Amino acid sequence: MSLIDRIRIDTVETLSDDWAVLRKTRFDYLGSDGVWRTLTRETYDRGDGATVLLYDPDRRTIVLTRQLRFPAYVKGHHDLLVETPAGLLDEATPEERIRAETEEETGFRLRDVTRVFDLFMSPGSVTERLSFFVARYAPKDRVAAGGGVADEGEDIETFELSLAEALAMIKDGRIIDAKTVILIQYAALNLIPTA
Repeated sequence: MSLIDRIRIDTVETLSDDWAVLRKTRFDYLGSDGVWRTLTRETYDRGDGATVLLYDPDRRTIVLTRQLRFPAYVKGHHDLLVETPAGLLDEATPEERIRAETEEETGFRLRDVTRVFDLFMSPGSVTERLSFFVARYAPKDRVAAGGGVADEGEDIETFELSLAEALAMIKDGRIIDAKTVILIQYAALNLIPTA
């Protein structure tokens, strides 16, 4: 039996529609034991996004960013979050958006990008599906200062580091952003082997 045959939506209530949409849904769910149960879940819909890891296999380096992430701050992370460039699609394709976002955030103009996978990042409550990309870069590909879009409240630092240093930052807790950890580990396994 398909999952679509096991869910019957009863009510959907919009709790908030500001920066994103928070909905409360009441539905009936047919469990694997054959019993229908009434459940209530909240879903946070901010749209889908894309992220990219810029890597230079010859120099064994990557490009990351640092910026304020308020939800991480209120959970006790009192430092800028280290991340891969990323952004919401805003009606663009994932590749179009990641090209524009990377130039806005880092100043690098991407030549070739490769989509590696799409993942749900927090499917227990957030609807966002994130498209993951990798892209080779060279210092000559930097065409602007980066830093993000000031009118959107962005204040983004860009920095280059070795893949080995990035892996050490994951190990010691300086990199704690899931999409960034995933892409750095992908690079270590597939793009810039460490051994």
